[in-house]
Amino acid sequence: MNPYHIFKIVPLSVLQMLARFVAWIILRMPSASIMRTVKINMALIAPTLSHLQKQALTKEIIYHQCLTSIESIKTWAMPPDWSITQIRDVHNKDILLDGLASPNGMLAIVPHLGTWEMMNAWLNQFGSPTIMYKPVKGDITNNFILQGRARLNATLVPTDGSGVKAVFKTLKQGGFSIVLPDHVPDPSGGVIVPFFGIETLTSTLASKLASKTKCALVGLACIRRDDGHGFDIYCYKLDDPALYDRNTKTAAYALNLAMQRMIEDNYSHYMWGYRRFKHIPMIDNPYNTDEANLAAFIRTHHTKVDNK
Repeated sequence: MNPYHIFKIVPLSVLQMLARFVAWIILRMPSASIMRTVKINMALIAPTLSHLQKQALTKEIIYHQCLTSIESIKTWAMPPDWSITQIRDVHNKDILLDGLASPNGMLAIVPHLGTWEMMNAWLNQFGSPTIMYKPVKGDITNNFILQGRARLNATLVPTDGSGVKAVFKTLKQGGFSIVLPDHVPDPSGGVIVPFFGIETLTSTLASKLASKTKCALVGLACIRRDDGHGFDIYCYKLDDPALYDRNTKTAAYALNLAMQRMIEDNYSHYMWGYRRFKHIPMIDNPYNTDEANLAAFIRTHHTKVDNK
């Protein structure tokens, strides 16, 4: 039996208590990789925050990321109906329904914001999306995730040319797909455009699909409720004409701006423990540089921004 199946037995409330305990430990380990990543991300995009403000924000981010991780595992272990019952409110659902009704298909834009895995089962009630899937490391983990996703209506396709063609075909037929466009792509699959004001390598997949198919674009986020009882889904209408521009840099930048607005609504729920800025032209990888070089880059970069 796959050891992950223990998550099917343990109640979500108990798992969330465990996640909070793990977060409490991580916060007392300043040298931990995730702590360093969050610290660097905050230094890059929020240099004006005070030390105390950054401490408080980092605490919230670590807690939410630990909760998201364990909730995602629970979601994969449970049948789809379980995940659907966790959803309490859907905000601006009409935006999603309008998108699904588009004759050109719909592309759901889902950044690493909140517990997006919880939302998959709920979204699959509206049809059979085509979703690109990249195997994770470790056969046990990969098989567990695949079993969880196999219970959905989705058609999983590889993250290569054949997968892109399958998504394109689905959209052309009026179907829908889901993309997490804030992954760090291979250099050949991205362009350098700002994200939270930092010029960084950005995926062009969603922008190219939108430009070629004129599909509806709908932003989605699944956010843990403040009262601790379930999750709310937020739908965002993404209709800026620049999102469909044939110039990939123009479209990718517009998409980054759209995602930034989504993230700013629930800032600490974003996965800031992810090394989103691995490729910055002026400094390359800030997560591998020393503090002096990073500080110099941040000082120079934000001086230029302030002077514009």
